[in-house]
Amino acid sequence: MRILIEEYQYDVSKVKSILHGIDALENVEGKVSIHYVGYYYNASEKDCVFILPKVLLKDKDGEELVFGKYKPEDIISPEDNKKLEPQEKDFLYKFAVWIYRAIVVYKSNKKNDSDIVYHIKIAEVGKGRRRLSNTYLDILLQLLQFNRENQSFFFFIVKNLHAGFNKINWTRTISHERPIVQGEQPIYLKPVNKKRQINFDEELLVIFFSILNYIGDTYGFPKQINFQFPLIKGVQFKMYLKGYGCTRLRQIKYKYFSDKALELWDLCYAFFDEARQLYVNTEKKEYLLVKSFYIVFEAIIDELIGDNPLPDDMDKKQEDGKIVDHLYTAKSLIDNEAGQTYYIGDSKYYKMGHELGNESIYKQYTYARNVIQWNLDIFNRGEEPESGVRLLDEVTEGYNIIPNFFISAKMDEAFDYANDGIEKTDRQRNRHRKEHFKNRLFDRDTLFLFHYDVNFLFVLSLYARNNTSQKAEWKKKVRNKFREEIQDWLQDDFSFYAMSAKPGVDAKEYFKTNFRDVLGKTFAPFTNENIFSLALDKDKEYQASNDELLAQLKKFFIVEPCKLGDNPEPIIEAVKQKEGAWASLPNRNGVLMVMMLNYEDKKKSFPSGKVAVGIKLKKENMEIVENLSSIGYVLFHHRSKESQHLFPVKGVCHVESVKDIEADRYKNVNTTDLFVSLDFDISQELDSSSLDVRKKNSSNEDRYDPQFAMIDELKVD
Repeated sequence: MRILIEEYQYDVSKVKSILHGIDALENVEGKVSIHYVGYYYNASEKDCVFILPKVLLKDKDGEELVFGKYKPEDIISPEDNKKLEPQEKDFLYKFAVWIYRAIVVYKSNKKNDSDIVYHIKIAEVGKGRRRLSNTYLDILLQLLQFNRENQSFFFFIVKNLHAGFNKINWTRTISHERPIVQGEQPIYLKPVNKKRQINFDEELLVIFFSILNYIGDTYGFPKQINFQFPLIKGVQFKMYLKGYGCTRLRQIKYKYFSDKALELWDLCYAFFDEARQLYVNTEKKEYLLVKSFYIVFEAIIDELIGDNPLPDDMDKKQEDGKIVDHLYTAKSLIDNEAGQTYYIGDSKYYKMGHELGNESIYKQYTYARNVIQWNLDIFNRGEEPESGVRLLDEVTEGYNIIPNFFISAKMDEAFDYANDGIEKTDRQRNRHRKEHFKNRLFDRDTLFLFHYDVNFLFVLSLYARNNTSQKAEWKKKVRNKFREEIQDWLQDDFSFYAMSAKPGVDAKEYFKTNFRDVLGKTFAPFTNENIFSLALDKDKEYQASNDELLAQLKKFFIVEPCKLGDNPEPIIEAVKQKEGAWASLPNRNGVLMVMMLNYEDKKKSFPSGKVAVGIKLKKENMEIVENLSSIGYVLFHHRSKESQHLFPVKGVCHVESVKDIEADRYKNVNTTDLFVSLDFDISQELDSSSLDVRKKNSSNEDRYDPQFAMIDELKVD
């Protein structure tokens, strides 16, 4: 086996014979590089050549080294390199199998670009010239090919195995069993069947199909096992891999005489021995190569983390010609319930330790802007996106956060295929932030970009196995990881709060009036549309202005710390329970007290909360008129603490004559010409258990006129 590395600059003199028959790029300095990844058979060298991905290379002291230790020239023939450690040789030997499987899976997907794949079928086992060596991949492919082409051979053996099985052995039955005689006819109740002897043909088939089962589970090759033999699996098969397989095959080798059985024995032994040579016909050139392997890497990552097709009929190729690698919808960073947002990813197929360029970072920001505009265009057409994502909140005019990230490949130093190794790169280069206005997280021009590394061996093997459930399981895991860690990173830079308007405050009107103070700092991401998110930059530069804004907001809103992804409703509700749901508003802590008998029946007459309360030209009624701008609550009562109903008033109360009152506004009396008109939300009844209307009416319990009181006057000591 010969090993070459993609895009490495070799001296022409050292690889000229190895590259015979394959295109390569040569420069004026006598260097040559190969822009393929894959496998081909070099007839002149009588050996197979693997071109492995450049992710094996690591820059060290100005040199590109395999595993950070060896020059690529030194491992062209790994069998001859005495410095390579056994596990490194074993890795190179089997790594090619995963590359082969990944290319096959890529090629089988019709959505992928098949023009970059060059394939001529592998040579067949048979008489002919001997290869110098056989790779693990050779052996696996020959095992699979033998299975496809020899089904009739297997059926013939199985048929012979069962011929005569379970027939009665009359000699043993007569000599060992005593019959019951009925008439002149003996009847044997326990006839002795013919016993099966150990059949070595069957054992060979069990070993063969156990190998197929193993390589199917491990590498994702199709098994196509059509016979119900008890297979060797798990711990027992691991013993075969560690040496017992060769031992047992040698013990039964001389039981076989047919050419097919011997050929099958050779294949099984070669699998366990890994170094045994096979005879192959090499008259026909064979190869499986892919050009521009970064496209395959993008397909691998997209299959494992992306949505396919893209959400909301998006096209990977954007209108400005830029192409998005990966895009999917998942839980918003803020809302932990039904809220969704877009996640945008970009694959980076580099050598180990390669740094991102400014051009890549700039393009990724452009992807996000294009996605935002795509979402806005859907709503501007009067349509709804199928994903349910809405990036712009029209109440606060804030934009949802779009997680934007790079994924680049790294090599696991222990050659571990089982560990995904997904982790953020070091803090100095893992996060990028671009903004037009400072201290505005929920702004269209505030964009974040994060960088992750993933174990190339893990994603390669997961993709190559092509196991739907395994891929779905990892996709769920890695999406949750991205979300949770990006949330943590954002909370390093921003303080997040949940906000809910106090009774009587029109949140929409507040945001409209104070938009310069809150624009880009507030957003409405939650299922409960009455709760908002507030984000403030933790930088010391903004501490004074943030404190000032918080003090102002707390006059009109309940404002409490709320981590990204936490449910804000219990947090807001706890504050209401602690401070009272009717906590005083600035200059709006007055109560309009309205006497109302049979409240439950009468409230059906004002379902929208539009009421006109009759007043007379009396001193106490005039107190109401004088304090109209201070009225923040209306309290319906019946001279009893047990029959009180408190509601927040929307807007400012005003006095009207009877002729000016709208037809749909409920009038509580018909004996006066003047009324106080007010609106309130009848669905938001407040807790009035700590108030007692009798504290105002103690001098005259029979009065029916409306009254004005400050809310503190009604509190029970």
